[in-house]
Amino acid sequence: MTHRLRVAGLPLVALLLVGGVLAVQLAYGGGRFEPLRPADPCATRTVASHSEGIEALTERLVLLGLDNAACELSVSREQLTLELAQPGERTEAEIAALRQGLLAAVDQMAEDGSLPPASELTDEALDAADLNGFVEAVVRAIPDSAIDAALKTQDVLQRAIADLDLSALLVDLADQDRLNQQIQAAITRAVTDSLIARLRDLG
Repeated sequence: MTHRLRVAGLPLVALLLVGGVLAVQLAYGGGRFEPLRPADPCATRTVASHSEGIEALTERLVLLGLDNAACELSVSREQLTLELAQPGERTEAEIAALRQGLLAAVDQMAEDGSLPPASELTDEALDAADLNGFVEAVVRAIPDSAIDAALKTQDVLQRAIADLDLSALLVDLADQDRLNQQIQAAITRAVTDSLIARLRDLG
């Protein structure tokens, strides 16, 4: 008889426990559903990368640049990337905001000390370049101290961004991932080309 009473009482105990949990949730606002708000693009935040070298540099640059552009346009970064990834031409305001956002990102990275010296990017840039063997050997022989004295990563990035044809870059993108990849790849190429051009002058 006692066993039957215990078994019969289990659903009641379960019901009371569930009721208790629901009461606590409601007391702490669990009864209200509020969708997650997009992150404030104007708020300072840390952006990390799992990549290395020029790829890591440009990845952080693009993410910060999109934040800055979204802040300038008073939209979320998610909304901006969605708009930029749509087929068709971009507006002059979007292009200008993105370029200024990328340039501002360079300054941010310079201020927080996350820009690597140019000498740390040299080998990767040379590996990606199609240089005459003799010229490449001469450039590789330049001491890191001489490279860093003559080349500032901040200047190299700013030149690369200023020369980017963002209008052509943003035409008929397929999705948001493609947007990031496209901008990142273009900046990577521009940085590499800029480094090689300056290094050849040093050599």
